[in-house]
Amino acid sequence: MLYGTVATMRVKPGKEQSVQEQFDRWWDERRSKVKGAISSTLYKSDGNPNELTLAVVFDSKENYVANANDPEQDKWYRDMVQMLEGEPRWMDGTIVAHKHV
Repeated sequence: MLYGTVATMRVKPGKEQSVQEQFDRWWDERRSKVKGAISSTLYKSDGNPNELTLAVVFDSKENYVANANDPEQDKWYRDMVQMLEGEPRWMDGTIVAHKHV
């Protein structure tokens, strides 16, 4: 069963491009080392340009948790948090519907 997370983040002024580049680096550098990662999408809020929302999909909760517990993932995350106004707000859970073209 698919599993994932949604995070809401407040980006420091002038750091939006850096956050986007950090997510690109994850797919370029970490993806090949991470089992089960399917997709991630980063949204910019229309109502608040400093707010980004991330949605991540994994093929299982086990693979999601394994990535979350990986020290390399923690370093990537800590680097990203430096660009934010604080810790993201997270919602982890089982994905009950996932459609794509």
